Amino acid sequence: MTSFAWMSMGHVYGDNALRDTLTHENQLVVNAQLMTRGEIRKGGLPEVNGNIEDRANFIFERSRLSIDFEKTWLETNLTAQHSSVWGQKGSGSLNIYEAWVKLKTKSGMFAKIGRQELNYDDERILGRNDWAMAALSHDVLKLGYEGYGHKAHAILAYNQRAENIKGGTVYRSDDGAQPYKTMQTVWYHYDVPRMPLGVSLLFMNIGMEESEALEPKTEFQQLFGGYVTFSPRQWNVEGSFYYQTGHDEFSIPIRAFMGSLKATYRPSTNYSLFAGYDYLSGDDNPIVPQKGSIGLVQHKTVKGFSTVYGSHHQFYGAMDFFYVSAYYGGYTPGLQNLFVGGNYSPVKNLSLTANYHYLSVTSKIPEAKRSLGHEIELSASYAIMKEARVSMGYSYMHGTSTLERLQRVEGKNHLQWGWLMLSVNPRIFTTKW
Repeated sequence: MTSFAWMSMGHVYGDNALRDTLTHENQLVVNAQLMTRGEIRKGGLPEVNGNIEDRANFIFERSRLSIDFEKTWLETNLTAQHSSVWGQKGSGSLNIYEAWVKLKTKSGMFAKIGRQELNYDDERILGRNDWAMAALSHDVLKLGYEGYGHKAHAILAYNQRAENIKGGTVYRSDDGAQPYKTMQTVWYHYDVPRMPLGVSLLFMNIGMEESEALEPKTEFQQLFGGYVTFSPRQWNVEGSFYYQTGHDEFSIPIRAFMGSLKATYRPSTNYSLFAGYDYLSGDDNPIVPQKGSIGLVQHKTVKGFSTVYGSHHQFYGAMDFFYVSAYYGGYTPGLQNLFVGGNYSPVKNLSLTANYHYLSVTSKIPEAKRSLGHEIELSASYAIMKEARVSMGYSYMHGTSTLERLQRVEGKNHLQWGWLMLSVNPRIFTTKW
């Protein structure tokens, strides 16, 4: 009787779902996002006009309005975004964050064209970089297939600053909307049947143009590698390896690599523990002269790994000293990141996180130690309601003289950063017909 009742209910539900699908072919959804974050930074600030500020205080804001339309074979999205600092002169940054059209079939094939986010695997190489108020989207054509445990995407991009007029064939990433001139990417993911194992492969070909050359030409660099995640019972183990080759925009050969490994143990839904290690290769002899002196070394080969277009904030220390802004002179000494931490949820809707990082360079720096310092991070997040969340964090880093020399900053021994953020994501309107 129970079995029959369950089957009957399932049959009725299936008929209702089918009827709903036939009756409501179209869906329109309007979402909003309002995010405000205040920050206090103390120590580690750069010297400006001979003066060093002891502390920096400011408030960021980001507002988005998103309209999404979907029917059986078609989906479109238009998202407007405004970001600024409170009190900023002018209107801040107002732009179209996403604007795309997606055509899809029942077999799993699709084509998606326009400005869109690229989020893959753990977002280490390609991610939305959502912590940054402007975030990151790309003008691309994406072709793909998803089904039966397989996902395959091909991504194509070609960027210019203007129409094909005088100078229209030259693309300078420093004043263009995208950080590259051309990009071709292939991504493949496979979920192994009857196993908690997923494997991804990634290949990227990126074209960069040297804007200062008399006859600008596009140089191409390649990145390839993979990402693996294995989740038996209460464990999750993930690792990645990527290699970069080709030439940078100044025609210098590239030979760089990175590897990562992270293990998470979750014995309960209330808490988890994790630990891991990142290794990113660095340039040979990345000399940074002492203040008051000049002199740089011209490298014959670029060996510093570039994290290209990933979500950097979540990996290499929350204070963002590494792989967010460039080192003095443009070369990187690489990075070793040994970390351990845990998450704890004492009550519903509340999450607490603690992290420890030991950071050091991978290259040998003349007259300097490899150690960069120790960083401790504490954060808390509470869901006030379904649409609203408040979060806060505090980070402390005890830096070394090597960090001061590489970043050209003062106050290395006591670097502090605190933040408080409110994020509200209401669904304003939805309808089906």
